[in-house]
Amino acid sequence: MLETILPAGISPAIALLLIGISFLTSAFTAAFGIGGGVAMLGALAGTVSPAMIIAVHGLVQVGSNVGRTYIQRAHAVWPLVLRFAIGSLVGVALGATFVVALPERLLLGVLGGFILLMTWVPKPELPGLASGGIVIGGAVSTFVTMFAGATGPFVQALLLPLKLDKRQLIATQAACTMVQHLLKVLAFGALGFAYADWLPLVAAMILFGFAGTMAGTKLLETLPERWFLVTIRTVLTVVGLDLLRRAAGLWS
Repeated sequence: MLETILPAGISPAIALLLIGISFLTSAFTAAFGIGGGVAMLGALAGTVSPAMIIAVHGLVQVGSNVGRTYIQRAHAVWPLVLRFAIGSLVGVALGATFVVALPERLLLGVLGGFILLMTWVPKPELPGLASGGIVIGGAVSTFVTMFAGATGPFVQALLLPLKLDKRQLIATQAACTMVQHLLKVLAFGALGFAYADWLPLVAAMILFGFAGTMAGTKLLETLPERWFLVTIRTVLTVVGLDLLRRAAGLWS
């Protein structure tokens, strides 16, 4: 019976794995601020066909960030979110033009390289971001997310130079990320992606992701951060290198 509500090619075991990973990655994000989106991207890359990874990831991230945005809405700097959204409209339009033309191996290579980049390369602050700069940043970030999926660290890099306090930074980043993932979901829907097939599974992933956020806030703060960071980096490095291997057609 469970098979009848799952997308084609997704077994009950894989569905349960993705739901569990959604819980864990949300807990990681609650504990470390960023990283859950990239980890979820890696998990989907190992279980979902390349043509579906970014679209499904976007739908999961919309649900995750809607919850965060609602809870933190009083602290979000909404004029910044509006400027980011204006740029995002340009970025998603450009991204939708090119994303359909990407061959599978190139997509795998982009995903693998992005995961390694997010894992190992420091995310610098971007100096000189005036009010108009956030519009440009929104366009670039949303264009990239059409191909790479998880650009939360890039969005954070855009906001850091603006001297927001901690609550403003977290809330504004959640709202900006929600906007770009929502636009991405709409774009992939317009390109013909069948979201209806994924709704039951994604709903379960979002629900358990929220539970992970709640549990992670209370539990993971008491555990050694260094141990978790080493574990996350190790897993993501293996995933990123494997994607590059598959992109190169080695040891298939």
